[in-house]
Amino acid sequence: MSNEAFYITAKELSALGKDNIPPELKSSENLIYSSPATLAFNSPGAQGFGVKRAGLAVPESVMLLVSPGCCGRNTAALGRDRKYADRFYYLLQDDTDIVTGRHLSRIPEAVKEICSSRPVPPKAVMICITCVDALLGTDMDRVCRKCTEAAGVPVVPCYMYALTREGRLPPMASVRRSVYSLLKKRPRKSNACNILGYFSPLADDCELYELLQSSGVKYIREISRMQSFAEYELMAEANFNLVLNSEARYAAQDMFKNLEIPFIELNNLHRADKIHAQYTALAQALDVRFNDEKYYSETLENIDNFKSKYGCLRFAVGEWLNADSFELALSLAEMGLQVSEIYGTIGESNFVYLKKLAMLSPDTRIYSNLSPTMLYYNGKAAAVDFAIGQDAMYYHAGKPGIKWNSEVRQFGYQAINDLLSSVTEALL
Repeated sequence: MSNEAFYITAKELSALGKDNIPPELKSSENLIYSSPATLAFNSPGAQGFGVKRAGLAVPESVMLLVSPGCCGRNTAALGRDRKYADRFYYLLQDDTDIVTGRHLSRIPEAVKEICSSRPVPPKAVMICITCVDALLGTDMDRVCRKCTEAAGVPVVPCYMYALTREGRLPPMASVRRSVYSLLKKRPRKSNACNILGYFSPLADDCELYELLQSSGVKYIREISRMQSFAEYELMAEANFNLVLNSEARYAAQDMFKNLEIPFIELNNLHRADKIHAQYTALAQALDVRFNDEKYYSETLENIDNFKSKYGCLRFAVGEWLNADSFELALSLAEMGLQVSEIYGTIGESNFVYLKKLAMLSPDTRIYSNLSPTMLYYNGKAAAVDFAIGQDAMYYHAGKPGIKWNSEVRQFGYQAINDLLSSVTEALL
């Protein structure tokens, strides 16, 4: 192992092409080092909205975790949160269960007991299972049907399978399918839409709300804002879904198939001209007109003001944040700012940003949070003045920075303006 942290410049990586990404940047071909970023998502049930917390996004639902004791410990910690304290139940597996699968016959009994023991029965039960049942080949759809028959409430599975993290349907995409699978078909209403993608709401001042409302959309529903199961069920009457996170694409496809609700996918961008173009395309798809000129011009003015004050800053962009590291780095470069380093995982979906970044900032260094060589990273020697992302702040302790990973989500022009104001505030 080298005694220096592995990196490659944007120019070098772009020249290699997306089919020749170095193994140090691929988790499937490399020993994984649990850096500050990978610790946040190594377990699909870990920090933030992991599978277990996400599964409880359905209002008035409870969750039964079926697992060995070790997998239940961080759930117990989450259960200390007042919001979730009375919504978690456990069915622990011992060695015999794991070898024989005998626990499967107890799951319907456990669900029935949970429902009968509560003063008010839950409207739904989410059964969260782990890699153990993945290896056993458990047919959870069949188990959930038996649970529904036994308890008289809808029961759906949530798969906390770390083994599938890099597969076609990773855990956080699968759980999004689960939380919307309880919706039943209803007549669609032309003045209603859903926003899919996150388990927390967009910021209240996000312009997307006003643009949709100005086009005649009266009801804009997000699962995080639904207070009851009855409100949640109204999501089935949407005229269309807006998908803001690619992990919700499979859920949207299911809703199109089962509920006949079409969907439009939008990207989380931080470049004003691309946001403007995306809103124009959205308006055309909906056959309406959006007037986003005031947001566009205000954002451009804010960018110019920021650049005039802080144009000499050199940024490090991490991946433990609410953005694509490479898209955010490209947006900073297009603003005329300097990006010295990126810590991120590159793939086919974001390689297009890298190609453009390589033309604007060819010497930007790209590090991998997955590489064990990051043990040798020397932040003190790096040409960085400001860090964006919690991992970037870890690598540059003592330097100004922002985490940019709050649960309330930024989107569109609001995201750019919030980013610039947050950086400015951290520099004061």
